[in-house]
Amino acid sequence: MEQLSVLATRKKKSTVRLTKNSKLIKTIINAIQEKKGENIISLDLRKVNEAVADFFIICEAGSQPQVRAISEFVEHEIKEKCNESPYRHEGMKNLQWVLIDYVNVVVHVMLEETRKFYKLEEMWSDAVTQEHDEN
Repeated sequence: MEQLSVLATRKKKSTVRLTKNSKLIKTIINAIQEKKGENIISLDLRKVNEAVADFFIICEAGSQPQVRAISEFVEHEIKEKCNESPYRHEGMKNLQWVLIDYVNVVVHVMLEETRKFYKLEEMWSDAVTQEHDEN
């Protein structure tokens, strides 16, 4: 659960207001889809007072190598297309759950069992949820 505790140690940027159509979010979702991430959803947390970010993007991978591939590709694509580096990332050693923190958007790449165990969607059930099927 160290991934969630990382989020508590920093503040949201209030200067940039993202929307679900922001380039950052679209680039993240496209990168996940390109590496065959599954069950991709975004949680719009902007109206949730306790939220540590504006959006969570959650997906699952079928194996630890796929968790690594998705995570690394997301970081690569965001650097290439949006010229942003993550504020922080966690979980690259165990590859059960990788969190990539872009401050206003947090990406969660999880193994299926890990996602079922932590149930982030239920934890943030006040958020507006959107599914992102493959193109």
